[in-house]
Amino acid sequence: MSGRKAGPNEVILDSIADGVFTVDRNWRITFFNRAAEEITGVPRGEAVGRRCSEVFRASICEGGCALRHTMETGRKVVSRPIYIIDAGGRRVPVSISTAVLRDARGRIAGGVETFRDVSVVEELRKEILKRRTLFDIVSGNREMQRIMGILPDIARSGATVLLEGESGTGKELFARAIHHLSPRKGKPLVAVNCGALPDTLLESELFGYKAGAFTDARRDKPGRFAAAEGGTIFLDEIGDVSPALQSRLLRVLQEKVYEPLGSVRPARADVRVIAATNRRLADLVREGRFREDLYYRVNVISIVIPPLRDRPEDIPLLAEHFIERFNRLQGRNVSRIAPETLALLLAHPFPGNVRELENIIERAFVLCGGEVITPAHLPEGLAAARRGARPARAPARSLRDLEASFILDALERNGWNRLATARELGMHKTTLYRKIHALGIALPGRDGRRKGG
Repeated sequence: MSGRKAGPNEVILDSIADGVFTVDRNWRITFFNRAAEEITGVPRGEAVGRRCSEVFRASICEGGCALRHTMETGRKVVSRPIYIIDAGGRRVPVSISTAVLRDARGRIAGGVETFRDVSVVEELRKEILKRRTLFDIVSGNREMQRIMGILPDIARSGATVLLEGESGTGKELFARAIHHLSPRKGKPLVAVNCGALPDTLLESELFGYKAGAFTDARRDKPGRFAAAEGGTIFLDEIGDVSPALQSRLLRVLQEKVYEPLGSVRPARADVRVIAATNRRLADLVREGRFREDLYYRVNVISIVIPPLRDRPEDIPLLAEHFIERFNRLQGRNVSRIAPETLALLLAHPFPGNVRELENIIERAFVLCGGEVITPAHLPEGLAAARRGARPARAPARSLRDLEASFILDALERNGWNRLATARELGMHKTTLYRKIHALGIALPGRDGRRKGG
């Protein structure tokens, strides 16, 4: 545009907040509006005439250029999330749309790409996810949020905890969170899978042994209780422990002492015990397979973790959490799950719970060569089981939905007190009222004004 008067269309494009650039058939930039300058940090005088990949440095330039796809197929791309690297080297999340440019004869003369800086949306999304995350436990489910809310008090108490839940629900994550929130966090956390070892090996593993205790015991070996001294021991699948070993565990919990195999002197155990099981211990007690006195010693504080099928709202959050983790571990840039893929995940019952979802996402990373996880990247059994069935609708993830969720969370934290909520969010109360109505947020009859506003 330098050296000539801007046309009316260019003046209009310079007045909008979205970045816009056009290219010719050789991928040379022919127009670059003011918003494009601001978002990329590249002056239009330096941009025009250069190849778009040199200016608009996007995550998809090498492996899946959206504008190239549009110019080769004629099909538009609408609101695709990617990120670019601006002139200062910063990673900027943007949403792009593409279309072809045609000459007077209808032939493709080039392409146009519009892009919107969605940094605010990204920050809002991360803030919402942060509020729903505790030591790698990710959930927006009300019951899970209630449990996560009381974990700090449980951790400080020092009481024995029993975690009950199906296999794969994340019981060890809860044990780790309790340990790291407790006064014992500077000491070891030792995990033992009680169901993975036969009784004789489990006993020596837990309590250790003295030299000469049995044929191959040439030297003393401390057990897991000794290794966890001052810290926490996590006894996973405690329901699989035999009655004989249950009596020894009962003594540790009652008297805080244990005897290594072959020893005649008891050892003190300054250890907090967190136990877990994928079975109902109360049922095992009724069946005579678990000692009632040990059950009451273990079950001082009980936490029942709901299965993933009872909290489908967590599936998108967990999937996004795993995508971010595998991106970091593998140096990848998978940006999202296609809506139809998410719909299939929402329709799946997840008998393996969170662990199964994590495995599905990890498998998808192996098969996904681009940025989007599609149904083709899911296990064949999962996709096949839902063929012909109407999938559950994937929840919308628009800015409107994120803003509504963010405001709703703040209202709930403040007991529906609108003035207190407005103060927390840093906005005037009339702005909050307008947003509540515009976003269709349903409010209870009470408004919490007795709590300071």
